[in-house]
Amino acid sequence: MALANSESLQHKISSENIANLPRAIGVYFFYGEGVLPLYIGKSIDIRARVMSHLRAPDEANMIAQTRTIDYIETAGEIGALLLESRLIKEKSPIFNQRLRRIRALCAIRLDTTERGLVPTIVTSKSFDFATTLGLYGLFGSAHSANQYLQKLAQQHMLCLSTLGLEKTTKRGCFGLQIKTCLGVCVGKEDRATHDSRLSHALTDMQLEVWPFKGAVDVVEEQRGWIQKHRIYNWCYLGTQCSKNNQRPTYITATPFDFDIDSYKILVKPIMTNKARIEHVETNLSLAC
Repeated sequence: MALANSESLQHKISSENIANLPRAIGVYFFYGEGVLPLYIGKSIDIRARVMSHLRAPDEANMIAQTRTIDYIETAGEIGALLLESRLIKEKSPIFNQRLRRIRALCAIRLDTTERGLVPTIVTSKSFDFATTLGLYGLFGSAHSANQYLQKLAQQHMLCLSTLGLEKTTKRGCFGLQIKTCLGVCVGKEDRATHDSRLSHALTDMQLEVWPFKGAVDVVEEQRGWIQKHRIYNWCYLGTQCSKNNQRPTYITATPFDFDIDSYKILVKPIMTNKARIEHVETNLSLAC
């Protein structure tokens, strides 16, 4: 049955199903004929967000395949974001293009050598991104990281050959010839000055190291409903809910198990002290 609203796309979702969607924070699921969701999303107002999907012409294909809509309410927005991210990785809905699992992340590390600072691309398979100091950016591949360095070089007049992105010649780098390099490659600019400019250019991209000795619970509460999201090394391990008397089975974080989406969700509220934090005494090497 289609909605009476003429702005809504034609669909086969019952009006009762739509009417029963809550005006609440949480995660919602679009299902077709199969058991796996077509799409997973989150919103601070589930019903309003679903209605916006139903009116979006560019989502007509998904809406045409949808038969039912389900949801999980959460006590806060952080919980909704964490749950959405995890479920998209687990279920791989065909209409979700973001938050897919990335097998290995890359970052830029500045190595100090006799010549000066040299950027090196490192991977999350070799380094624990949550605890390693001096890492910059999060990239899906080494190619993406190198492209970002090339962009920085153009914006800040850095030398591509000094950054290791092109071969050095007696005439200097190509940037020197087109006046996008100040000449560090041929001694016209002091290396320390060049390196200072490089460090400054990367500052906004520096990764935050996990600021706690162990795991913590990020606590969200709504009208007496409490959820505690267990976090370790920026990784989401699970949620304890006051509506469920049983404690959850937490996933144990493993070395180098760094999740870019959890990091992006958590870094601002944690580092700006806007999240309510409870320290966890449990040893994560044991069952929680």
